[in-house]
Amino acid sequence: MQSKEDILKKYFAKADIGGTVSVNDIRDKDFNGDALSEKERQALRNFDHYRLTELNKQQNDMDFHECYRKLQVLANLADYREFLKEGYFFEEK
Repeated sequence: MQSKEDILKKYFAKADIGGTVSVNDIRDKDFNGDALSEKERQALRNFDHYRLTELNKQQNDMDFHECYRKLQVLANLADYREFLKEGYFFEEK
């Protein structure tokens, strides 16, 4: 007998619907205690820095909330490798 989790994974796996691994997928992986590659860790750092930078640029509540929603979509749907590109690169000092 299949567990509920196995059934959910079978029917809702991103790989089955042609999805890519997103920033939030990597964040979930990290929270679950799974090891992350250095590229995955860098993508998380880059995204977090990008997110804070973009939110801090907003001048009013309406713009802030619109930007926040767009960033949520990026975190959920964009390929995490997008945040390995030079334009997003962030090094901690």
